[in-house]
Amino acid sequence: MSKRFSSAAGNGAQGTERGAAQPSGSRLIYGFHAVLGRLRRDPDAVFELFLSAQRGDARAREATALGEATGVKLSVLDGERLDHMVGTRRHQGIVARVDARNRAVSLDDVLENLSGPALLLVLDGVQDPHNLGACLRVADAAGVDAVIAPKDRAVGINATVVKVASGAVDTVPYVTVTNLARALRQLQEAGVWVIGTAGEAEKPVYDIDQRGPVAWVMGAEGDGLRRLTRDTCDELARIPLLGTVESLNVSVASGICLFETRRQRGAQRLQGSHS
Repeated sequence: MSKRFSSAAGNGAQGTERGAAQPSGSRLIYGFHAVLGRLRRDPDAVFELFLSAQRGDARAREATALGEATGVKLSVLDGERLDHMVGTRRHQGIVARVDARNRAVSLDDVLENLSGPALLLVLDGVQDPHNLGACLRVADAAGVDAVIAPKDRAVGINATVVKVASGAVDTVPYVTVTNLARALRQLQEAGVWVIGTAGEAEKPVYDIDQRGPVAWVMGAEGDGLRRLTRDTCDELARIPLLGTVESLNVSVASGICLFETRRQRGAQRLQGSHS
């Protein structure tokens, strides 16, 4: 089915709103970084573009031009309609309905396509979409090969995650598994050293040799690692804390561990990086 580019204004626009039936395998993303990134990199995965009638700036014009060039349907709506669609006012006046299925990737795919020592981030039951989005953003910055998470008892990719991730949903493979402990054992069989983080661990993260294939395992907010996950890890490590707080946000902890791995490996992929 070919896509078409059209414009509908105000209340007459035929938009996809929260509670309305959406095509199977689609989801909403919002914010200029996420939407423009998808339009530039994978325009065929964009089904429809929703733009605020109040936006006429350069970024809005670019989104309109990209949509027109690739045949994406455009609907111009008022801000309240966009608020209702995504459940927040932080959409910057742009929303897109995209193919959610094009990001599907298996653990086998990840392991088969490694170009060097693996660097993986495993999230054991992270529930907060802001935390997942921040972890994906950190993973992108550290050049992680994939983020792995359980299908159940964890937040999935949604509009909030995409927004917070600032484009990382489109760059970091996100693998969901039915049995996390089994997935960890699969990593171990592939030669990946699985390190869990725990505040009571004896060894600091800085004392572990991370130059080989590594998977860092982070626990859920508050509860930390589940017992079976903890028992499956090759070893546990702690991040030394010098103040009075007992733990760090999962995305902050992920960044510390991942960039320590990069430091030990000589920061191969960080050369020429920018902030």
